[in-house]
Amino acid sequence: MSTAGTEEKRLPLAGIRVVEFTHMVMGPTCGMVLADLGAEVIKVEPIEGDRTRHLLGAGAGFFPMFNRNKKSIALDLRHPQGVEAALRLCVTADVVAQNFKPGTMDKYGLGYAALGKLNPRLVYVNHTGFLPGPYEHRTALDEVVQMMGGLAYMTGRPGDPLRAGTSVNDIMGGMFGAIGAIAALMQRTETGKGQEVKSALFENNVFLVGQHMLQYAITGQAAAPMPERISAWALYDVFTVKDGEQIFLAAVSDAQWKTFCEALGFDDLKADLALRTNNDRVRLRPTLLADLRERLAQRSAAELSAIFEASGLPFAPITRPEDLYADPHLKATGGLADIRLPDGERAGEMAQTTLFPITLDGERLGVRLHPPTLGEHTRELLAGLGYAHEEIDALHAGSAVA
Repeated sequence: MSTAGTEEKRLPLAGIRVVEFTHMVMGPTCGMVLADLGAEVIKVEPIEGDRTRHLLGAGAGFFPMFNRNKKSIALDLRHPQGVEAALRLCVTADVVAQNFKPGTMDKYGLGYAALGKLNPRLVYVNHTGFLPGPYEHRTALDEVVQMMGGLAYMTGRPGDPLRAGTSVNDIMGGMFGAIGAIAALMQRTETGKGQEVKSALFENNVFLVGQHMLQYAITGQAAAPMPERISAWALYDVFTVKDGEQIFLAAVSDAQWKTFCEALGFDDLKADLALRTNNDRVRLRPTLLADLRERLAQRSAAELSAIFEASGLPFAPITRPEDLYADPHLKATGGLADIRLPDGERAGEMAQTTLFPITLDGERLGVRLHPPTLGEHTRELLAGLGYAHEEIDALHAGSAVA
């Protein structure tokens, strides 16, 4: 299952145990990052299973995407014996991560206040909607914070706020949770003590739009939504070309503009003194773009891609997510890996997932464990906590575990 090379090498977080009480995207992303980096990540699920196992539509990819390289133990936290098993598991952990509503984990005695006393070396990662303050008890979703945090305003057209086309805050919030966990683990090597880490959706979103906030602070001019922005470059747009195909083309310097004109045979534009500098071209952008759209309309996207690639100019065909399965770069560089689907009508079948976008010592971080089936590792993990076979049988019989 592993990508070539990762089996033979000790991964950076090998020997670290993570116990996660997570669902949806934010918390599972944190666990996935730590798992990909080599930690043993144990996903604690309710005995009926993480609800994202059976989501439809846009949620169908949540569980298999964000829960690879993890083990699953199913515990009923409404059952005293289920809570006892969870406590015993957390005492063995280096990191506990959760992303339920504030107060949920405290209700079961599994919040940082309780676990930190039992395990002073514990790093506890709370994934929340908001950091402590007036909003902290609000229920947050990725779409909620995109709307209230300026991102939907920047993405949509004026008067038509539009969320980004993926779970940007959930995913990045989980990544920041993992960064915080790794930093706390590093500090623990010096202090011997763990600590609580908090990562929040709203603050993550504010970080994303920080560049637009600073634009206003510096220039006094509010940032316009991206479809209406004043571009810093004249040639920096999507063009509809032959047969209705679309392609993004750019030239972000005077040298690139010269190269563009030479590559496309636009000698008149190259010689036009009114278009000599980037700022000159930006001032004439509406007229220039209209001219370029007409000139490029009969060129195919493939032809333009070949010209831009040969000339070292920025370009991008407009690609749908499903098209990426055939992307030659991803296929050549091992950017996709096989996983076994754990649930649904295709349970047991293989599909390809995207890997964490880094290399360590030239190697991608691969899939060591397929996304787990519900409770796949319950018996193994309970036995590792000292439960006898008979005790585990009794826990199953009493529906404290699954």
